[in-house]
Amino acid sequence: MKFAFVGFVILSAICLSAVNNNGVYAQVTSDNTLGTVVDSNYSITNGIQVGNNLFHSFSQFSIPPGSSVSFDNATDIQNIFSRVTGGNISHIDGEISAKGNANLFLINPAGIIFGKNTSLSIGGSFVATTANTIKFADGTEFSATKLSQSPLLTMSVPIGLQLGQNSGKIALQGTGHHLTSQNPLITPYVPTVLETNLAVKSGRTLALVGSSIDLNGGILFAPQGRVELGGVTEGEVTLNRVSQGFNLDYQKTSTFGDIDFTERSLVNVNGINAGSIQVQGRTVSLTDGSVLWVQNRGIQKGGDIYVFASDTLKLSGATTDLKIRTSIINEAVSSGRSGNISVVTPNLSVNNGAVVANRNYKSADSGYINITTSNLNVNGYISTDPSVYAAIGTLTFSTGKAGDVIVATQNLSVLDGGYLGSTTFGLGTSGTVTIDAAHVNVIGATPISIPSIISNTTIGRGGNAGKLRLNTRTLTIKESGSVTTASLGVGNAGDLTVNATESINISGRSPSVPYGSNISSTVGSLTANYYTQLSNVSEIPRGSSGQVTVNTPILKISDEARINTGNYGIGNAGALNINTEMVELNKGFLASFTASGQGGDMNIHTNALILRDQSLIIGTALGSGDGGNIMINSPVIVGFNNSDIMANAVTGRGGNIQITTQGIFGLKFRPQLTPENDITASSQFGVNGTVQVNNVGVDPNSGLVELPANVTDPSQQIATGCSNANNSSFVATGRGGVPQNPTLEVRSDRTWSDIRDISAYRKINEVKAQIPTPPQTLVQATSWHRNTDGKIEIVADKSSAQVQQLLTCAAVSQS
Repeated sequence: MKFAFVGFVILSAICLSAVNNNGVYAQVTSDNTLGTVVDSNYSITNGIQVGNNLFHSFSQFSIPPGSSVSFDNATDIQNIFSRVTGGNISHIDGEISAKGNANLFLINPAGIIFGKNTSLSIGGSFVATTANTIKFADGTEFSATKLSQSPLLTMSVPIGLQLGQNSGKIALQGTGHHLTSQNPLITPYVPTVLETNLAVKSGRTLALVGSSIDLNGGILFAPQGRVELGGVTEGEVTLNRVSQGFNLDYQKTSTFGDIDFTERSLVNVNGINAGSIQVQGRTVSLTDGSVLWVQNRGIQKGGDIYVFASDTLKLSGATTDLKIRTSIINEAVSSGRSGNISVVTPNLSVNNGAVVANRNYKSADSGYINITTSNLNVNGYISTDPSVYAAIGTLTFSTGKAGDVIVATQNLSVLDGGYLGSTTFGLGTSGTVTIDAAHVNVIGATPISIPSIISNTTIGRGGNAGKLRLNTRTLTIKESGSVTTASLGVGNAGDLTVNATESINISGRSPSVPYGSNISSTVGSLTANYYTQLSNVSEIPRGSSGQVTVNTPILKISDEARINTGNYGIGNAGALNINTEMVELNKGFLASFTASGQGGDMNIHTNALILRDQSLIIGTALGSGDGGNIMINSPVIVGFNNSDIMANAVTGRGGNIQITTQGIFGLKFRPQLTPENDITASSQFGVNGTVQVNNVGVDPNSGLVELPANVTDPSQQIATGCSNANNSSFVATGRGGVPQNPTLEVRSDRTWSDIRDISAYRKINEVKAQIPTPPQTLVQATSWHRNTDGKIEIVADKSSAQVQQLLTCAAVSQS
């Protein structure tokens, strides 16, 4: 009997274990609070209908692989609200279906896990959430945690999700996407298979809102609709009705949770007139080739991508075959324009080949990229393939304009081959790039000569590059870093303006790059190696370079670095304008080059210009063009160690050099270059330019007054002292803090502090010298006498002989 009982216990344990291992997929059961009925085939009936809303309540809601759960609802139902109250996580790895076009809300505060076999067959939107409560417009609530009181059910529309501190997470497990691309930076993404891990019908919303969201190879698909992902640990999420379903608002959210995309996870809202994606969380992370993807295939504007991370947004890496990079992509492949990409976060990191891009392949414009952050880091390449580098940018490949790039941040770092900017490969213009940052660092390159770069560029068929404007406090460019507008084709390079309120420091070059760090606007130029990585361009560049303007108090250029305009095609070079308090070149260059076109003018306004160690200020035309003119306005100009200022040409006219200064030290005009510090304006086969130096110095004799030659005899200014017989005395009372001589400082032991009682040196009656009031017209006194009162009077004698009488003590009266 005992043996039979033990066997029964063991068998029961085995059976229970088998049930639990069948996952976790326990079953779908009603909690009997709202009349929900679930039959053996997981068909769900009854519940409570109020108006067009249907309410269900379950103690457990889990679906094993290969199984399906169907809501047998009336077709006029608009919203199905299903709560899970048993405190167990819902494990869903089968199909959920509903009739008609009803929106389905699944609410389980304990958590929801979707497996790789999950699918949806519903006509409306799907909202899965770990919220405690759904709020309605009339003030009622449908709670999954407050079961002691009867729920107040309503026909009103849902307006919010209330999440508490104990809300669970949402996870989606899948096999990952199978996208491909010929070049993931510049060509559209293409799906090799139609993947629908968790999907809704066209034009609907797919929303997941939990304390955290983990997509491990998961695929969310809402064609032409909306995908809403919210990581919320505490607070309220507002549900706003829109044509595509629901737009979620997080203004009442107090604390956000993390959202992770790994193992080629995909969020896809593509289609004719593509939909929108919104992601809001604390730390949002995309790795392993995971993608947020909007591809517009229609004629209307595509939807937007909005990402908010209260702490950090991180993108890193690519798929193992490198065909798809971890990315946020909004692109248009038809006549409709692409939507916008907006990112708001304190910290944004795009690393190791990851991409944020807005791309247009047809006639419409592409949308903009707008980034608001405190720290933006665009950094690095994949070690196995250095051509896969991190990038943020807008691109156009046809007649449409590329979108603008707008960045507002405290700290911006573009490192190790990173890219930030806008590019046109077609007839359309690239977008305007505007960067406002307190501190900017552009440093380094990849091992295959791809520099770190902030750029606005045109490549190929004739579109012009837009403007680039960088506003900062400090700008540091090192190791072949570059801030540039460039043309590698028919179009013109855009204008470049750099405003740095504190300083600009440009220095050095990377061992893998043949040129130094630079601020430049060029055509077919120093950055050609970089752009040929993107496109094979064989056409001779014909555009003109843009104008470069640099405004900063302190400008330092060293170790082969440069600020320049240049044209290595057949067009002209733009002007170079430098406005600063001090320019220091230490083997650095300010330059304007042309191969055959007109050289650009150079205007330098500074308070001090220092050239050291073979530094150059140069305007050169290498072909038939004229050299650019150089105008320098600096009170002080100093040259050391074979540094030169020159405006030269080959067959054209040499440029003119005009210098306005108070003094030039070390530099001299010479007709040709020498090993010394030269100023030249020559043409090898043409007409030499001119050199004009305007010395606006200060005359050292101006403002001086000639002193009189006759000096007063000091012996005539001193009276003979009174004799000791008359009890006269001289008392030294200190020096009043006056130093021994004017070159000494006043020291604490020299201060005047005389507290002696000198009354003993005084007579009872005060001794006074009687001095009469001088006349209105001063006449030099020549003698003195005693008047009838016995007092001394000084008088002027008409005699030309001036005789000074001695003053004696007898002339002093007692009063």
